[in-house]
Amino acid sequence: MGAERSPELEHPVVAVQDERGTIIDLVQGESFDAASVISTRAGGVRGNHYHNDTFQVIYLLAGRLRLVTQMPGQSVLTRIVEAGDLIRTPPVERHAVQALEDCTMLVLTRGPRAGRDYESDTLRLVEPLIER
Repeated sequence: MGAERSPELEHPVVAVQDERGTIIDLVQGESFDAASVISTRAGGVRGNHYHNDTFQVIYLLAGRLRLVTQMPGQSVLTRIVEAGDLIRTPPVERHAVQALEDCTMLVLTRGPRAGRDYESDTLRLVEPLIER
């Protein structure tokens, strides 16, 4: 696959740590329409689409995946994402993930891509970023 772990991925800042454990603030000052937990088995591919109006924050809770993104008119970027990494997919960014291990993601969504409206702002790519 040839992808390397990218320093462009965000790593949440530890807010509080004491003898009881740790509190990590993933995002601050943003509102969301949905919070989803998505699991994907090793080898599974998700995405190969973009959203016109939806913004997503994805926190990888467990596992490892390959993330492929592309903004219109720009080069395709491939990165390896590991548990604890935070990904932001803004509107119009093409994106796809492939689980390198069984994965669990927390996805925070702002925009019409939430709940029963999932397909209303999901535009499938004619040429996928990752082949299934």
